[in-house]
Amino acid sequence: MEGTFARYGNFGLNYSRAGLRRSRRRGGAAAANDSSGVLAVGRGGNEEEEEEEYKVGVLLLNLGGPETLDDEQPFLYNLFADPDIIRLPGPLRFLQGFLANVLSSSRAPKSREAYESIGGGSPLRRITEAQAHALQTAMETRGIAAKAYVGMRYWKPFTEDAIEAIKRDGVNRLVVLPLYPQFSISTSGSSLRLLEQYFSEDEALARVRHTVIPSWYQRPGYVKAMAAMIAKTLREQFDDEKEPIIFFSAHGVPTSYVEEAGDPYKDEMEACVGLIVDELRAAGVDNEHVLAYQSRVGPVEWLKPYTDDTIRELGRKGTKALCAVPISFVSEHIETLEEIDMEYRELAEESGVEKWGRVPALDTDPLFIDDLADAVIESLPYTSRMNKRRADKVGLNVPPSEVGQILASYDLAKLAMPMPDSSLRTTSSTKGADEFTGSPGDLVNVTIVVFVVFVFLQYVAGANGLFGSYGVFTNW
Repeated sequence: MEGTFARYGNFGLNYSRAGLRRSRRRGGAAAANDSSGVLAVGRGGNEEEEEEEYKVGVLLLNLGGPETLDDEQPFLYNLFADPDIIRLPGPLRFLQGFLANVLSSSRAPKSREAYESIGGGSPLRRITEAQAHALQTAMETRGIAAKAYVGMRYWKPFTEDAIEAIKRDGVNRLVVLPLYPQFSISTSGSSLRLLEQYFSEDEALARVRHTVIPSWYQRPGYVKAMAAMIAKTLREQFDDEKEPIIFFSAHGVPTSYVEEAGDPYKDEMEACVGLIVDELRAAGVDNEHVLAYQSRVGPVEWLKPYTDDTIRELGRKGTKALCAVPISFVSEHIETLEEIDMEYRELAEESGVEKWGRVPALDTDPLFIDDLADAVIESLPYTSRMNKRRADKVGLNVPPSEVGQILASYDLAKLAMPMPDSSLRTTSSTKGADEFTGSPGDLVNVTIVVFVVFVFLQYVAGANGLFGSYGVFTNW
């Protein structure tokens, strides 16, 4: 753990050595005494070369969530229209929009019930905007004037809304920070692939120098914040803080993402849990711990062990106390407030667990926000190629890079991240997916789609489907 923290740890950033200045000109007494406070980036070695004003933006990327019950179906449509979520083979990619309509319509009623149980909508936008404000304030206390923007993948404010605000404000140095501690194709990868599309199509945006922090599960501030939150929950929610098993519940992904597409999510998750457990042990907390994966849907295999199966197994073994830790999430939303707090707690009680506690999401925890601010500041030298070389030379071991470089490196590692079709996104429940004209081609496509969807739904239904009595799909 010490080696990891030495590589990615917090430290005072020496702007001068990294090639950053608060002056508008390099060299000279006038420049040295300039107290304008404008952070600038050097472009070359000429002592008299002017520097560009450093207008810093931070783009926080997140999933998004329906703010009202009426938003639920279009939100689900946007989710299922993402080819990183529903991964259709190339010849069937034209079905993406239609299938998204079918799935979002069929799942909306159940999902609506879940959001009703937590107050009628997701708090994710409110919390993410609070995180953005707190991050902006933390950077200001470090002497960096920056503006934080929120870009959601599947609901408002959409990523392109944030991009328009970034261009309007004249930002010329941008740090892209996905609010997912661990990288996955389906989260950070999907958002970055969409960003890559915007950078390639928008000349004004392409001129903005940027860098991406692809994952940050190993950062000491994040690890310490998680460990401190777990220790506090053990003290406050259990009579005997040594009794509970610490139950890390991570959002799952299909196994094929890891085994076939090379998604690093599982490895990063296991490493993250290991760092937090080491931090806990250093603080004298040596409870037993387990890691399981939640939120699986559909007929395919997801990462194991599953959270619900693990809870049942722990109950059979006589476990009486569990402390649940939502390890994938830094904000409260449906997976914490409904799935963990309600569904899994009820399952735990049914399985014989008598004492249940849940560690809150970090939200705007000061230690966590301070660490994000440090990560952003440490990344700023990477927004200039010259400064990146200098930063590497002086040991600024932050690993970010540009969107295209990040994705190219994962593509070389065989991560198959298809290009999203932004035209499929809907902003309201009244906007359709693909326009149907009634042409013969449309009718043929619809016939094919209906057949494929029918077979798919029967497969999901398994023994309860129409084919079940004939022994077809009965194993699911």
